[in-house]
Amino acid sequence: MAEIPIDPTLAPVLARTGDERAVLEAFLDFHRSVVLRKVRGLTDAAATRRLVPSATTLAGLVKHLAIIERNWFPILLAPAPGERFPTTEEDAAESFALAEGETLESLVEAYEAACARSREVVARFPLDHVVGQPQLGEVSVRWILVHMIEETARHAGHADILRELTDGETGAV
Repeated sequence: MAEIPIDPTLAPVLARTGDERAVLEAFLDFHRSVVLRKVRGLTDAAATRRLVPSATTLAGLVKHLAIIERNWFPILLAPAPGERFPTTEEDAAESFALAEGETLESLVEAYEAACARSREVVARFPLDHVVGQPQLGEVSVRWILVHMIEETARHAGHADILRELTDGETGAV
């Protein structure tokens, strides 16, 4: 049986002997990059086309991920005055809804900016730092990172399936 080659330049592979923070951040960045690769080269029409019974689209996934980046890092760890962590079902549904004038390019730029801001904010806190979260009580930065790995990886899987349904393109990364 032939072995499947592993790309030695992938962030999780590079961090395989790193400390806990390096490993967590490498996996999160890897899944962020997978999402972006899944939408690369698509038109707005292709990225906004509904292919499943829910309102989930590739563009909607990118928008949702940008919003959750802002929610779990800047809003939870370093909120500006008046910012609140969204907690309603309406908030969740709206995070996938595209507004007039939003393009895949603008959504990708917003996601990249949100990820950069998240990296900046989370770097200021140790993994054991604890903050209040309105639905869960206290959570640690470590927990937030693991949650964001799970959330981003889950949506990267959705993006993988939607991309295959869109134009047949497949691939784990």
